[in-house]
Amino acid sequence: MLVPHTRPMHANLLHSSPPGPLLGGKKLAILAAGGPAPGINAVVGAATIRGCLSGIEVLGIKDGFRHLMRGELRETRPLGIGNTSGMHSRGGSFLGVSRGSPVGDPAAMEQTLRSLEALDVGGLITIGGNGTAFVAAKLAEAAEGRLAVVHVPKTIDNDMALPDGVDSFGFQTARHVGVNLVENLMVDARTTGRWYFVVAQGRKAGHLALAVGKAAGASVTLIPEEFQDAATGRGTVPLAAIVDTLAGAILKRLAHGRPDGVAVIAEGISEVLDLEELSCHADLPRDAQGNLANAQIPVGDVLRNLVARRLKGLGVPTTIVAKEIGYELRCADPIPFDMEYSRDLGYLAAYALLHGHRSVVVSLQGGRFTPIPLAELLGDGVASPVRRVDITADRYRIAWAYMLRMKRADFDEPEATAEIAAAAKLTPEQLLAEFGHLRRYVVDAH
Repeated sequence: MLVPHTRPMHANLLHSSPPGPLLGGKKLAILAAGGPAPGINAVVGAATIRGCLSGIEVLGIKDGFRHLMRGELRETRPLGIGNTSGMHSRGGSFLGVSRGSPVGDPAAMEQTLRSLEALDVGGLITIGGNGTAFVAAKLAEAAEGRLAVVHVPKTIDNDMALPDGVDSFGFQTARHVGVNLVENLMVDARTTGRWYFVVAQGRKAGHLALAVGKAAGASVTLIPEEFQDAATGRGTVPLAAIVDTLAGAILKRLAHGRPDGVAVIAEGISEVLDLEELSCHADLPRDAQGNLANAQIPVGDVLRNLVARRLKGLGVPTTIVAKEIGYELRCADPIPFDMEYSRDLGYLAAYALLHGHRSVVVSLQGGRFTPIPLAELLGDGVASPVRRVDITADRYRIAWAYMLRMKRADFDEPEATAEIAAAAKLTPEQLLAEFGHLRRYVVDAH
């Protein structure tokens, strides 16, 4: 279990002069890896300015670890105040990104270290999510003191194992842009009398889907944590649990006189489905060996077809449109929150290197710089742990209370049952027979 280092540094130390020769007279390098997130440029700019003001030469490394692993030393660019000042307001990545990793390949790891040594780098700032944090930890470990590494947590999924209440940068901008998109679809749904199934990025956790759905006031939001073991994040549910949760929401909306709505679904919902069961009901893509993979499932399209089929079988034809959001969010210009937050993290990353930190994640906790040892993000040593939505927390239970989905009263109160049954053209007894299995997924909200 991750136990973060939470003792804040004394405020005066944040602005004190660094001890001894800075980075041993070597350069400070910065790279971004993994997927894009709003605020990368703000981190790069702030770290560069902090380094330059301390008399340190700063080097930008293009495309994550890709070129370092190959010994391609020309894929770099000098960074200074002139070419980074003002870039904090723009999305994308000034340095590019890539998902290449030297972990698991000793030759690639050694080549990465040799490349950094050839570039005269003494301190490295990595910007990325769980995967990049894991690479940073392993790189620092392999360097055996030859290289100081500081990591800045970045992912719009917000699933890094940071302390409660500490977001990875980019998440708030992704939510903001996602909410705007969902609100537009809600208007379109109401205008045209249709439903939208909006699949939000989040392969392992439902933070983004829940935040977007809750803020926008979507009809219903589905996240994988609802159907997984809280301790392990594992488990599968019958396909009918997912399909009928969505179909039930549509029927309940009809009972309220509305044929339209928007469901926000975390892409990680595919992780709780039994792929072999799903393949009996949908034509799923397979790899060259004929195997199924959760990551390849077009979640929105599959659920749209299955829910439409389920409702048609009840004599309730419904128009459903599937829509994915993720790429529209990753390179958006950061909102003011992320501009400020990312600049703070960039400043702190450079500060940490200049003050002798060698293998830490930078974080702001209670407004104070609190370094977290990178080793604490190693988890089992094979992959970084994932922070999942706590469905026992009030924040989730409040969201659930406002969702339009079948709840305890719909099963236990005859009047409520009768209203939904009428919309489904069923008797109350038939409705309970068809949808009664959803009782086990009801959350007791406040």
